[in-house]
Amino acid sequence: MSLFTGVSSMTPASNVQTENRPELYEEVRLYRSAREREKYDNMADLYALINTLQCLEKAYIKDCVTAKEYTAACSKLLVQYKAAFKQVQSDEFPNVESFLKKFRLDCPAAMERIKEDRPITIRDDKGNTSKSIASIVSLFITTLDKLRLDIKSMDQLQPDLKELYDTMCRLSLVPEDFEGRTKVNEWLQTMSSMTASDELSEAEVRQLVFDLEASFNAFNNLLHED
Repeated sequence: MSLFTGVSSMTPASNVQTENRPELYEEVRLYRSAREREKYDNMADLYALINTLQCLEKAYIKDCVTAKEYTAACSKLLVQYKAAFKQVQSDEFPNVESFLKKFRLDCPAAMERIKEDRPITIRDDKGNTSKSIASIVSLFITTLDKLRLDIKSMDQLQPDLKELYDTMCRLSLVPEDFEGRTKVNEWLQTMSSMTASDELSEAEVRQLVFDLEASFNAFNNLLHED
């Protein structure tokens, strides 16, 4: 018998054990039911949002993103974080700190943003300005998300648009002729002739999404005018 034949005929004990136990080849799943799968999906979403916020903070510190890009992205992430944490909050995770400790997630910059609840580029004047800005950002995102989820009835869209318009009117830094304010008011006028169960057509939904995205971008630009 040659050396090569002898080597090839030898089988490690671990391989023999594996061959005799086919269950070791089975996929290991984190969940055993749809409810458990939803739980892990929600935790994964929250983990990803906090980590993304941490990366955004570091990118801004290194001047890898502009102030406008940072403010828009940070505002959106903070809104999404609040929604994601509500899905995870429980006796096991009463606060975000317990979640970070459980999964050994070290994100001090993200935690600072979460605690202040505003992008670092928005000044905290201890008044209503920063709250109004955060509310406007949240309402833009919420309404756009509804439209993308095919929610198009008047009674589900009009309250958010009305609150968005009223908040922009209260914010002194938004001029009366601001295009976003004008566009939202035009849509409110359109909806005033509709009944609660009436729905926007596909063409109207597409136009409203376009107008809101343009208005949101204009609002972000307004925040950073010299």
